[in-house]
Amino acid sequence: MRNTRRVSGIAAGLAAAALAACSSPSSPSAAASTTGSSSAGTDASALYSKFQSAVTVTMDATTVTLRANGTPDHPSPYWGVGNANYETPHAGMQVNPNLIVAQTLTLRVPRSPASATSSDTPLGAIGLAVNGVAIFNQYAAGRSPLGQEILSFDRYNGHPQNTGMYHYHVEPLWLTSNRGASSLIGVLLDGFPVYGPRETDGSTPSGLDTCNGHTHATPEVPAGIYHYHVVATTPYISGCYRGTPGSAG
Repeated sequence: MRNTRRVSGIAAGLAAAALAACSSPSSPSAAASTTGSSSAGTDASALYSKFQSAVTVTMDATTVTLRANGTPDHPSPYWGVGNANYETPHAGMQVNPNLIVAQTLTLRVPRSPASATSSDTPLGAIGLAVNGVAIFNQYAAGRSPLGQEILSFDRYNGHPQNTGMYHYHVEPLWLTSNRGASSLIGVLLDGFPVYGPRETDGSTPSGLDTCNGHTHATPEVPAGIYHYHVVATTPYISGCYRGTPGSAG
């Protein structure tokens, strides 16, 4: 069922992926079509109670610091034969030559994210999932559409890049299958959260903006907060930052 869902939801969008990716922001100026008045922001501290023990969370008055080694808490062919978490590739998977390597990920994000002029997401880690895995944007190397690279994703929709950093470009099925399709997936560098492909009532999110998000109450922030949703076609997670991004290193 999980493999079928991945094929029907994401691989089915491959025919339109290249065209859609071309219309996605490719520079900060191109991404600046979504604007909003800056405010004091919304305290998002409650989000971090949902992060797993693999993520060390520290906060001060303005910043949340997230530290993780970036390794997934689920099986994958990319662990390598002989590893306890290794599993054989699923049918149709085109395994890339990289193996998972523990990283030193440190992300600093606003504790009270606020809307601002939108800006483009870079290559590399643009956020962190609740299980400590890096979140990447909708592009492959050279800012080309993911295209055939999607075939290298394991059955939970992740893979490692050339330094061994495992990451998700698209819906992390391990999280949405085990936590629910409306659950918190993680946060981006601008401090705004990412949720699954459904709302809490089971409906499909509507009114998503250029950056792939909208504002309303969530279980973690009942007063309401801007948030992104994962979707089955580009930009998959986020087309741009809706707030001012922090840093990743």
